[in-house]
Amino acid sequence: MTAAFTCHVPEMARDESVDTAPYDWCPLPDINDDDEFRSVIKKLSIYFDSAIELPSTFEQLRTTPAGACLRDLANHLAETCQNPLIVNALLALKWHYDNERQDQTLSEARASACEIVAWRFLALLSDADAMRFCLCEIPDSRAPRRPSRDGRGHDEEAQQQQHATETAPLLPRRRRLAKTSPNGMRLRPPGGSSRQSLCLDDRMTPAAGAGDSDPAVTFRTLNGLEMAVVSGAKRFLGRSVVQRIVAGIWHGDIIFWDTLSVRATKRPCLYDPAKTDLYSRLRVPKYLKTFEAFFFLIFLYLYYTVLIQRVIESVTATEAVLWVWIAAFCYDEFSEWLDAGSVFYVTDIWNVCDLIMMLLGCVFAVLRITGVIRQSTAINNTAFDILALEALFLVPRMCSLLSLNPSWGILIPCLKEMTMDFIKFMVIILIIYCGFLTTFSLLGRDHFTLVQMAGVLGKIFFGSSYVGFDIMHDIDPYFGPPLMIVFITMSTFLLMGSLAGLLANSFARVMDAAHVEYVYVYSVYVLEASTSNRLTHFYPPFNLLALLVFRPWRLVLRGDDAFRRARIWLLKVTHTPIVAVIRLYEMLTRRSAADGMSPLSGSIMAPGGGFRRAESRLDAERPERGRRRAKRRRLVLHSQERTAVEQGSAEVDRVALETRIGELNSKIDKLTDLVLEMKQKEDSHLRNQDS
Repeated sequence: MTAAFTCHVPEMARDESVDTAPYDWCPLPDINDDDEFRSVIKKLSIYFDSAIELPSTFEQLRTTPAGACLRDLANHLAETCQNPLIVNALLALKWHYDNERQDQTLSEARASACEIVAWRFLALLSDADAMRFCLCEIPDSRAPRRPSRDGRGHDEEAQQQQHATETAPLLPRRRRLAKTSPNGMRLRPPGGSSRQSLCLDDRMTPAAGAGDSDPAVTFRTLNGLEMAVVSGAKRFLGRSVVQRIVAGIWHGDIIFWDTLSVRATKRPCLYDPAKTDLYSRLRVPKYLKTFEAFFFLIFLYLYYTVLIQRVIESVTATEAVLWVWIAAFCYDEFSEWLDAGSVFYVTDIWNVCDLIMMLLGCVFAVLRITGVIRQSTAINNTAFDILALEALFLVPRMCSLLSLNPSWGILIPCLKEMTMDFIKFMVIILIIYCGFLTTFSLLGRDHFTLVQMAGVLGKIFFGSSYVGFDIMHDIDPYFGPPLMIVFITMSTFLLMGSLAGLLANSFARVMDAAHVEYVYVYSVYVLEASTSNRLTHFYPPFNLLALLVFRPWRLVLRGDDAFRRARIWLLKVTHTPIVAVIRLYEMLTRRSAADGMSPLSGSIMAPGGGFRRAESRLDAERPERGRRRAKRRRLVLHSQERTAVEQGSAEVDRVALETRIGELNSKIDKLTDLVLEMKQKEDSHLRNQDS
């Protein structure tokens, strides 16, 4: 179906004011600077629901006139909107539209529109402004609210929502959101997926009804980049303006803690070697992941040593150290789970491996302790066998740094996609297998047991077809041969061929978007290491020391400042050698400019914690009217240039192109045949006249 927007440009000339909507009945949203997250989402959803009423593909919205409404919306937001939650709201809407099951093709078009507007909005800003918008965290709606612009407080609204949790619906008659545990960890609702637990409501109205709940409860503490990961906005993450921010976080050019003091607060800013606390470099993802690889290297050495020695009677010193390593690893992953939240945590495939490693490590510890206490050789052998399974995940986990390389990083989403398709297809194979297993077991009950027949059919399925031909007469002299031939044919040709084709298509589908998939994996890898809201982050196994020293006293004393000072002191004592190595490395490899980042200095946040966009000195000296006209002119030129670049660099749809070429060739052939036929008739007519 041809994609189109239903927003029509009126015949009358449009006013040049930036506040004027380009369409009569599809007004641009009026988003105030102090609007809350819920209000921003509702205003944007009204525009998208009105502007997009027919399905469109992502490329159609990006490169054809069908996306004119989106371009106007992005320009409008860049000119008039300074609300820090605008990017978060756009990506939250994308999440919602992706999960909408009613009129799915239209919802996909609206989801693509949200993603396009988000990165076009950032493209119209400076690097400093883009960082502020992308790294702004969604505030916790349960925190004290600031007064509105008209001076009226939010006491009544706060009373309505003081009992609201993530189990309350965002709007009436819709799916329920994820639950919240007492420690603040986002949990999945019973019977629902983590993706479904974050679905918003499409009937978003400007007025907040009494039954509405705040989506900020669900998405609280997530910044714009984390929202992009959770919503699957891979194209958004692949834009150069976003990748400069991600690269800055990875290399430590953008930091969230510039000092290590009791009153320190988390805020994004540019790294200044002269002002930033040296111990804040411990939070840089590049150094975190490097030390993590070193930690896993020691883990692997202890693991092999314990399994090779395999002392059954008692616990050796090496095994005791291995237990410490396992405990430190489990506590570090548990802390990361609490900091990132379950929804964002499971987006990284390596974290799934970590969860399995934690489970195997805990089972090994329990069985090993039980076996040593009871002096049971069988239990001890089982414990070591369980520990042997750890290598299936420990060895790949140690090599997780290879995912930063594009050649290796793209293979991870390929394997993930192929595994999902394989599991789906195995359901069909299992159904067919159970039918043949039942039939063959009953027909050959005098010669084969159920287990024996299951083994025979398994061998046939994995390629040993000759086994079936050898026993088909033993199963049944009449029904055995034809049924066995049918089963062998289905297993060898139909099922295995279909499975191979399905996996090949999955691999090709991911490889077609190799860059986007790699950027997504890289972004998840970086953001997963920078989501902690804790002032002090202890590297394992030092985190166990902090746990044993401070956690017991925490249950008795409540002096937050005193505990913070003590934790900071312990961090400096235990991590000084690591900081010294980091300092030496940075001195040897000091970069002249932050990789791809603009040469800005100081904090990217406006003075006083406000959220104002920086303007040039020339703009500041101009009168208000002249400044608005100059800014609008620059935005129009910038938008035209970006549109030209997008259209020039847009990938051509090969299937559509081949179809058009085929149609043109067909028309040319028909015209050629018609001309030849006319020529023949003319020649025939001339011959008749001559005769």
